[in-house]
Amino acid sequence: MFTIKVLGSGCANCKRVEQIARKVVEEMAIEAEIVKVTDYQDIMAYNILSTPGLVINEKVVSSGRIPTPAEVTTWLANALEAA
Repeated sequence: MFTIKVLGSGCANCKRVEQIARKVVEEMAIEAEIVKVTDYQDIMAYNILSTPGLVINEKVVSSGRIPTPAEVTTWLANALEAA
């Protein structure tokens, strides 16, 4: 099972990243827990400069922008291979 974390305050961009992640997980039919990380200290632990951030299995894959569904699909596929 994957752990996908959306890092951010809960702004519109953060919500969009979460929507994309949920859609891709559903399309790929994989089991994943999607967690929203909104605490500033927890976000800073990932050493990103700006939100929204996306973390898959504790690896930061995106920060400061909204990734495309294709990018998220690729990152999840790569994580599947690594698992």
